[in-house]
Amino acid sequence: QVQLVESGGGLVQPGGSLRLSCAASGSIININNMGWYRQVPGKQRELVAVCTSSGSINYVDSAKGRFTISRDNAKNTVYLQMNSLKPEDTADYYCYAHVLEKFYLVYRDYWGQGTQVTVSS
Repeated sequence: QVQLVESGGGLVQPGGSLRLSCAASGSIININNMGWYRQVPGKQRELVAVCTSSGSINYVDSAKGRFTISRDNAKNTVYLQMNSLKPEDTADYYCYAHVLEKFYLVYRDYWGQGTQVTVSS
């Protein structure tokens, strides 16, 4: 079993910054994709940013130029630096990882519990 533990969410004013962290632990052999999704009530969960094991990165259009995803493979940790935050960034943010576990031959999807980000004055 694998666990993803998120931290860094909270309340911030428009234009402010916040950094999210997510650490994966458990019987991990390898992690391929790792990243962040977000969801607001009444809407579908959307990809915010994802980073592959080789370092390729993809952002949702609304995050480009404002958010930066980074990854520490040695620590099985992914970060999301969020700058110039807007009220529309308010959402529950979920960490995601595609994980190969010990004694398994296939990758599985894992999700964190979510951390709330609120952007308001």
